[in-house]
Formats: sequence, C-alpha cells, structure tokens
Amino acid sequence: MTDSIPDAFSPNEFFGLDGRIVIVSGAGGGGIGTAVTRLVARAGATVLAVSRSKDNLAKHVDPLADEGLSVISVAADASTEDGIATVMQRARETDGQLYGLVNVAGGAAPSTWMPATRVTRSDWQALFTQNLETMFFFSQAVAAELKSKSLPGSIVSVSSISGMNTAPFHIAYGTAKAALVAATRTMAVELALDDIRINAVAPGVTETPSSGTYVDKDPDRDRRAIAMGRRGTPREQAGAILFLLSELSGYVTGQTLLVDGGLNLKWTHLGDDNTSLFLKDESFRAAITRSNP
Repeated sequence: MTDSIPDAFSPNEFFGLDGRIVIVSGAGGGGIGTAVTRLVARAGATVLAVSRSKDNLAKHVDPLADEGLSVISVAADASTEDGIATVMQRARETDGQLYGLVNVAGGAAPSTWMPATRVTRSDWQALFTQNLETMFFFSQAVAAELKSKSLPGSIVSVSSISGMNTAPFHIAYGTAKAALVAATRTMAVELALDDIRINAVAPGVTETPSSGTYVDKDPDRDRRAIAMGRRGTPREQAGAILFLLSELSGYVTGQTLLVDGGLNLKWTHLGDDNTSLFLKDESFRAAITRSNP
C-alpha cells in the first residue's frame, strides 16, 4: 500500500486500483453488485463480475463492457467450490495484479421471513450458505492467493442492518449477517500483517430490484423512519464499498460501516407487532407472523 498521497494525482491514482483485478461476487442482479462493478471499473480496476445467471450478466454487466469499462463477465456459482475455483482461475489468466474482492452475493427470498419457531434446519442452513459461507470461502480463496504471492489486498463484504441490530421474523438472515461481521473482524486480525484488509458495509433500506419484492414505496414513512428521510441507492452503497476497497481507507481494517441514512439512529421501523413498517401488504405480514407451518 502507498504510505502517502502525492501532491498531484489523478482520481484513479487516488483510488490505487489501476492495473489491479477486483472480483465482484453477485454482480449481475442490477442492484448493489452491478453498481459496484461499474464504479470500481471507473476507478481503474479490471473487474471480474461474477453471477450464477448468464442472463443477468448479459442484461446488467455486458453493457458496462460495451461502455468501454474493463469488465469481464464470469458465470459461476460462488456458493460452490467449483464456482470459486472457476473465478480464481480466470483471475490468474487476466492481465493485471489480483487485489480485491467484493462479496455482494447473498440476500433472502420473501419466503424466508417467518417466526423463529417456524424456521427449519434446512431454512437456516440455506440462508447461512447464501449469506455467510459464500462470503467466507470466497474471501479465503482470494486471501490465500494474495498471501501466496505476497500481494497486498482488500476484501469488502456486504452485511446488513439486520446483522447489526435485531431481525424480527428474519432470524436466520440476521444471524448470518451478524456472523459475517464477526468473520470480517477475525480475518482482519489474521491477515493484517500480510497487508490484506478485511472490511464490510451494512446497508439499510436500499432501492434494489430484489428489495422491491416485499418493500413498497411510502415517502412519508421513510421520512419518519430514516434520519435522512429517504432510502439509499445502489450507487451510494457502491461508493462506501469503493472507499473501503481502495487505498483511501488504507489504515482501516476489521470494520463494518453502516450505510443506512441514519436508520439505525432512529430505529423506529418496527410496528406494534414487531414487524417492519416497510412491508408492503397485510397478507405478507400475516404470512410471516403465522406461528404454524
């Protein structure tokens, strides 16, 4: 890492990503991962944009390459050893020096919302695989590659405000995201002397294609619940991720940055029944609070 900022620099030199390869896992959804891919490529990196869906890559990522950005689509399942191996081999074949990883892959379908008493072992394991194991084993692979070549690096993972507070009726997701924060802190200690930084962001309510499946639009409610009075955008999450990924945060490791517009400062989004006020219909609310399967 550089020890100082030169008196005269270009924006790309400031980020320190020129000539470097950054992997973005979960790049194809059209939300935070796609925004990160665009912004990191604009900051000078070559981005390996990873998604399980070739269709999503064609729709959201390939157009970025058409804009002239250094973006390479990689169809692979980051939740499997073979998928991670495919990406790592592609990184070795790509011009540039491996430097970074952004773990965006994760999330949870609306069907995973339910009382703690209804969560099955398979529900729990699926959400932990999707939100914790994918992050850990991909981070492990990138860190091992960097260590083997004595290269500096930076890894940033996406947690959630649900992992920083409580997650009523979404306990498996919230616990997995909290475990991601714990893994971030421990890996940061182990890898610090190898000049590999490990950090995370915890988004609040963000307008993404996936969030639209269960969160409706209500500006009045947003003003009551969120200190800044509005929801975040994928671009704003990507900006925080770029900061932690780049040399702008060269002395930061083991941290989780809340990017939530001050939602955690008010934390008034739970109703009288402890369900989120952001849920968009009463039938969904009734379904997730139902005690019996």
